[in-house]
Amino acid sequence: MKSYDTAWATMLIRQYLAVDGYVVSLQNCMNEETIAGIVGWGKTLGCIASSITVNLPEPGHIHRGAGKGGADHTVFRAGEVHGRITARAEEVCRLVGYSDSAKVTSNLWGERWSKLVANVMGNGLSACTGLAGGEVLQSEPLRRFSTRLGSEAIRVGQAQGYQLEEILHLPPETIARAGEGDQAATRACDEQRFKDAKRTSSAQRPSMGQDMQKGRRTEIEFLNGLVVREGEKLGIACNANAALTDIVKRVERGELKPDPRHITELRMN
Repeated sequence: MKSYDTAWATMLIRQYLAVDGYVVSLQNCMNEETIAGIVGWGKTLGCIASSITVNLPEPGHIHRGAGKGGADHTVFRAGEVHGRITARAEEVCRLVGYSDSAKVTSNLWGERWSKLVANVMGNGLSACTGLAGGEVLQSEPLRRFSTRLGSEAIRVGQAQGYQLEEILHLPPETIARAGEGDQAATRACDEQRFKDAKRTSSAQRPSMGQDMQKGRRTEIEFLNGLVVREGEKLGIACNANAALTDIVKRVERGELKPDPRHITELRMN
C-alpha cells in the first residue's frame, strides 16, 4: 500500500485481526503512527526494505533492478516500535528472509528515517525530471541537489533524536556535510554512489518516478514534504525539499511536464 492508502487499508484489516494479530508496515515513509492510531501501538510493527531496487512494470510482474543484497547488504530490517527484540519481530524477519537478507533491528525509528533520507534523495528527482536513477546520478547539478535534499533530511532526523544508520552505504554525517558544501565529503559521496550504481540497472526508476510515469498519485508529501513539516517544527529550514515538493506536485497536477531543467535551472540561496 502507498502511504496515502495506509489509514483506509488498516481500517479494513482491523476487523480480521486475531487477538494476537498485528499489522506490519513494509512501506516507504513513516506510517507506524497512522497504523497504531487505528489498531493500537501493541499491534503495530515496522519493516524497512533498504535498497531493494524493484520495478512493477505491470500487475503481477515484479522486476528487480539489482542483485540480492546477501551478505554485503541487509535489505530487510524488521522491528518493534519500542525497540525490544520479540518473537513476532523474528517471525517477520524469517518470512521476508525468503526474499533476501534480513535482520531484526532494535532501532526501527532510526532505520525508518534513514530509509526516508534515501528516498528523499532520489524519488522526487526522478518524478519531476522524468529521468531514471542512473541518469540523475550522471548529472552533476542533479547529483548536488540530491545531496542537499539528503543533508536537510539528515539534520532534521538528528534534531529529532533518531540514531541514523548508514544511508546509501555512507555515514549520515558524510552526506550531511556534503550537502553543506564540504568538498571532501562530496568526493566521498560521489565515489560511493557511482560504485553502487555499477550494481544497479541504468534503467531503474525510484518508485515515485514509476508512479509519475503511470499517472499515479505520488508520495511526495509523505517524503520530502514530511521533512519540510518536521523541519519547521524544529526551526530548521529545508528549502531544497520545499522546492522539490512544490515542483513534483505541479508535475503531478499536469501544470508542468517532467524535465531536468526544473532542477538544473532552479535558483536557490
